[in-house]
Amino acid sequence: MKTISWRPIAVIVVLLAAFVYVLPTLQMALEGKEEPTIWPYKQINLGLDLQGGMHLVLQVETEKAVENMIDRTVEELRAFVRQNRIRIGTLRKQAGDTIALTLTEPEKVAASRGLIANEFGDYNFSERTVDGTPTLLMTLKPEEVERVQRLAFEKALMKVRNRVDEYGAREPDIRPQGTDRIVVQLPGVIDAERARQEIGRTGNLEFKLVDEVNDIGEALRGNVPAGSEIRYFRKDDPDMAGRPILLRSTTLLTGEYLSEARVRFDPSTGQPYVSIRFNPQGSRIFARITEEHIHQRLAIVLDGEVYSAPTIQSKIVGEGMITGNFTDESARSLALVLREAFPTPVTILYEKTVGPSLGRDSIEKGLMSMLIGGVLVILLMVIYYRKAGLIADTALLMNILLIAGGLAAFSATLTLPGIAGIILTIGMAVDANVLIYERIREELRLGKTARAAVDAGFDRATLTILDANVTTLIAALVLFQFGSGPVKGFAVTLSLGVVASLFTALILSRTIFDVILSKRKVKALSI
Repeated sequence: MKTISWRPIAVIVVLLAAFVYVLPTLQMALEGKEEPTIWPYKQINLGLDLQGGMHLVLQVETEKAVENMIDRTVEELRAFVRQNRIRIGTLRKQAGDTIALTLTEPEKVAASRGLIANEFGDYNFSERTVDGTPTLLMTLKPEEVERVQRLAFEKALMKVRNRVDEYGAREPDIRPQGTDRIVVQLPGVIDAERARQEIGRTGNLEFKLVDEVNDIGEALRGNVPAGSEIRYFRKDDPDMAGRPILLRSTTLLTGEYLSEARVRFDPSTGQPYVSIRFNPQGSRIFARITEEHIHQRLAIVLDGEVYSAPTIQSKIVGEGMITGNFTDESARSLALVLREAFPTPVTILYEKTVGPSLGRDSIEKGLMSMLIGGVLVILLMVIYYRKAGLIADTALLMNILLIAGGLAAFSATLTLPGIAGIILTIGMAVDANVLIYERIREELRLGKTARAAVDAGFDRATLTILDANVTTLIAALVLFQFGSGPVKGFAVTLSLGVVASLFTALILSRTIFDVILSKRKVKALSI
């Protein structure tokens, strides 16, 4: 008895813990509640395919982050050469991530290059001569390109999570996919249109100068000047809706420098507007832009639509405003989007909505298949192994309890593939008992007593069972690490099932046998 005294205690503790974690889920199912009200306040979360909801795949245009950085560098370089009295001819962005700067003083090329290279260390420099004029080429370093794209993606992922939190979705699943995609799953009954607007709206804020030199009419006829582009005022603007406007292509400032966006009201008219505040770096850039372009119009562009294009009257430090005949609701929505604006454009690549009725059907069919599979396995074990089969069936039922408790304890999400993993586990759970029982039969045929046969059967089958289950567990962990949503759901239940199977086969079943053999002398086992 000394060798088995710890097993009953372990079995009682583990099964009791599993039942405690399953209890809140049972309460929710029986009482129809949306949240558990009993300790430990954890539940088995149902995935998108089981309770309905929305599935989005967002594409992050990380290359736009590099383009914006090049645009900012052009403006910063223009200010730098002016401050250092470096005489230049032209300064322009070329295709790709290269900036071309022509120098008009050949004798000062080396000195000018040294100054610029010291200030802009993220670029590689080369020289060439075009029509007798020295030209300095600045190309963004490959490692810097990778860093900018990675940071843009990480920021976009963080912004998506913040938006989903503010939207108020329950148990959302947000994860990266590759290096430029984000998968968002919002289980439950939700307003799909509102979710699409709040989460899928990119909030890509840009400040661009209005092209007041060229004719908008000529541009609309197809003759768009080089360095300019046609944009339109936002569709819900009561005065300017859909009107075209010609803008300079260069983005002077983006929303990544915003630190705050709040709704304010004009004291004279009572109309709402959105007040924006920049971080220190953004404040310096905005102050320089407004100082250099006084009496020019600066367009505020959000997601490709022009919200307003006011004339700059003076240098502005740190704070600006976006006006445009807003309602209270539209102003609050705009402020939310700006606060969590993406640093680069993000588009909805794929969208799918699963209705709750389809989810309920999936649950019913999954549970029915689990019930049928379980009943068949239970009957087979009883027919083939007689009373010992009842011990294996008891272990199987406890195995399902442990899986459910594990799902609740780790706040894991149960999906339809996860139910498939549980069904697979039902077969695997009795597989270990089959190995043990066949070993016990061999020992009995050799003439050993019931106690000796049971001890030898468990001892000799343990290593084989461990080998088989550990390799399966490793495969499940690999699936969880590298798989997508449905594959992860399968891997979670498979992993929990493997661990539970080891416990029920090697400890629970052994404990039941020990209790039976210790209370009375058993001459023959029903196996």
